Amino acid sequence: MKKITAPMAGTVLKVLVEVDANVSEGQAVILLESMKMEIPIESNWNSRVESILVSVGDFVDQDDDLIILA
Repeated sequence: MKKITAPMAGTVLKVLVEVDANVSEGQAVILLESMKMEIPIESNWNSRVESILVSVGDFVDQDDDLIILA
């Protein structure tokens, strides 16, 4: 099981993928706002989205799990 985690604390602005979507390495999957900057969170693998653990508006801490990949 592969996890995409938050590299820093912030608020989820957008979820850019859906469950069962195929993602490519380097593809942005979440858009976070941190310190008034928008930070795209990218997948490190070519894989399929198994589950999304956050919603728009959620606050996440550094290293929180955001997405589980199959």
